[in-house]
Amino acid sequence: MSDAKGSKLNKLQQKVPEGLLVDAAWLEKHGYAIGLRNKYVQSGWLQALARGVYRRPLSDLRSEAADNLPWELVVVSLQTLLEWPGVVGGRTALGLEGYGHYLRPEGPQEVHLYGDRPPPGWLQKLPLKASFKFHRDSRLFPPEKRGKGLDAVVVDIASGTTTPVSKGLRDGPAKSPWSPTGWPLTCSAPERATLEMLDQLPDGETFHQVDMVFQSLTNLNPKTCQRLLEACKSVKVKRLFLWFAQRHGLRWALQLERSRIDLGAGNRVIAKNGRLNKEFLITVPEDSDGPGG
Repeated sequence: MSDAKGSKLNKLQQKVPEGLLVDAAWLEKHGYAIGLRNKYVQSGWLQALARGVYRRPLSDLRSEAADNLPWELVVVSLQTLLEWPGVVGGRTALGLEGYGHYLRPEGPQEVHLYGDRPPPGWLQKLPLKASFKFHRDSRLFPPEKRGKGLDAVVVDIASGTTTPVSKGLRDGPAKSPWSPTGWPLTCSAPERATLEMLDQLPDGETFHQVDMVFQSLTNLNPKTCQRLLEACKSVKVKRLFLWFAQRHGLRWALQLERSRIDLGAGNRVIAKNGRLNKEFLITVPEDSDGPGG
């Protein structure tokens, strides 16, 4: 019997890398009943973080991460072990990919997640210094185009390197290798993350913040932008994207074929008490200068 228990523990250690999280449903599915889970917690093989959520402790107790729970570690656990088909997006993805200088929050960090179904509810019960905000990607992309319209990259937190994900996440969860030196996260590519950030304007983002970010978006891929803009459902987001790109004279935007982008009809009030931009038919702040006013 002890050999059998030892074998199950060995399998758990093989399946769950140090520091990553699993929940009760995952453990039940793999044959670890509540009695065995409790024994593992008492023996220190598992750490209980919240009701029904467990972490495999780090063996290096000298590591700062041994007594800290980074949000990145939680998300990579969701994306790999728990196979939640979502991404880090919006302002959070832009920050991870080097565009976050003007997106640093004054209070606790808010991590933006995007997908077609919410992450587990226990996410909000974890002892974290950050909070999660989930957005349905159906706000921006229709189901039949979401796979083709989704451009994601894997970001290694330690090295800062990014690797494109070769196919839409609706075809299955991204298989990104876990690294002991960092947490590879699957994030929206900068082109898509910019659209996601614009969707939060003006309630979740400010014109000033977005304006400052666009100053740094000098190397977006126009072909990727074109495809995403054609697939995007939000007229507001598409008009804002083109207005900000034109306002900052971004050269890659000159390659966009606006005739293929559906910009809808009628005015869109975005900035209350703002002025109407006659080219894109959106209200922008009175103090914003630029073409097409």
